[in-house]
Amino acid sequence: MKIGLCFPYTQDDIDRERMLEWFRRIDEGPFSTLSCGERMVGPSVDMMATLAAAAAVTKRVQIVPTLYVLPMHPAIKVAKHAATLDLIAGGRTSIVVGTGGRPQDYQCMEKPREGRYSRMDAQVAEIRRIWAGELPFEGAEPIGPKPVQPGGPKILAGSMGPKSIARASKWADGVYSWSGNGVAAEMKQQYDWVTESWEKAGRTTSPRRVGGFWYSLAPNADERLKAYVYKYIKVMGDAPAKALSRMVDRSTPDKVRASLEAYAELGYEECWLNTATSDLAEIDGLIGVMQKLGWA
Repeated sequence: MKIGLCFPYTQDDIDRERMLEWFRRIDEGPFSTLSCGERMVGPSVDMMATLAAAAAVTKRVQIVPTLYVLPMHPAIKVAKHAATLDLIAGGRTSIVVGTGGRPQDYQCMEKPREGRYSRMDAQVAEIRRIWAGELPFEGAEPIGPKPVQPGGPKILAGSMGPKSIARASKWADGVYSWSGNGVAAEMKQQYDWVTESWEKAGRTTSPRRVGGFWYSLAPNADERLKAYVYKYIKVMGDAPAKALSRMVDRSTPDKVRASLEAYAELGYEECWLNTATSDLAEIDGLIGVMQKLGWA
């Protein structure tokens, strides 16, 4: 199983030097992917600008937005950004799209959350149409640039529940699944939902399967992991944030290794991990785990 890392985009200690060092270490390390998520409220950096910089200074790893909160954006803007990212990266791009879970982000973007699921379905079709060179509307010119990859980057759905996975089975090239605490049973359930949905949709190609979870292997890892998850989830309520932050425990090499082994056994092709801190020790610790697994 390949291992990717999400840039620690929500940390308030990010500066130019640390950002570039993360990009360098991921590109030179045993990793498959450098990803970045999208948030508006809070100290997070802009996903689109960050990944453009990453695409420019790296040479090897895949550059992946995880994810565009698609209904917050015009579909054509996302199509143009993703095609440009693919151009800068030399064809090293795939994208993940989803509806997000933060009403304040929609408010910042001056977009309604109502109807977001059906909007996203239509937006994916529009993105593919634009990448194919079709006109956005009668009388307009085609939207460039042309993606490096024929047909454009692969599109994965950031979906966790059976309904959202079933919708995605109509248009996605795969699914980015998630278990915050790296629980194998949760990932198996999502794996099975993807299998069932693809079969019901009559898809003839197998879905790409990517998993993910939170971890920390920096100094004071458990404390910092719990603090990070609490802060991340607090926007959805103090009680759920406290409950989830008490549960997360992928803060030792043995526990991180156990989740990675379980994901690989289930059949996930990749796992994109999210660190609790921007400490470079997170990278070092994960490389150590991968070496013990024989994956580095």
